[in-house]
Amino acid sequence: MEGPFMEFAEKILTLRKSNDLTQEELAEKLNVSRQSVSKWESGQAVPELEKIVALSSVFNVTTDYLLKPAEIDELSVKTNILEKQQQQILLREKQRNKIVRCVMYAVGVYLLFFAVAFIGHYIAFDFGFGNPSIIFSEFLIATAIVIFICVRSIRKED
Repeated sequence: MEGPFMEFAEKILTLRKSNDLTQEELAEKLNVSRQSVSKWESGQAVPELEKIVALSSVFNVTTDYLLKPAEIDELSVKTNILEKQQQQILLREKQRNKIVRCVMYAVGVYLLFFAVAFIGHYIAFDFGFGNPSIIFSEFLIATAIVIFICVRSIRKED
């Protein structure tokens, strides 16, 4: 690709892909056809001024970046892309940590429940008692405790 129009085309293509947009999705945002976006990206056509302004808004870049050749702008956009990816990774890690914490709380509460149920079961049978509905109700209480702890933990982090 050579010339200013081809550089413009490369920028649109790079920005669209880095924002995880299809040609159709970008076309919808700009109220144009998918074919128009395809022609812009291949360098066969250049959008009207109002569409260039709209593109800068959609991609959160300046019109100067879109229109002027500059390596510094290219690095800036790539840095922004990397920062977005890093934020997504951190968000996923935070969500994973929440899930792990909830699972650990659940394991702890259920282990405690089983210990109490096991001990209670032997004591109850030694005295001739032993009602499965009591064990089931204890299990429901343990489940309610797990839900309460997980919800409280998630709210605390948000």
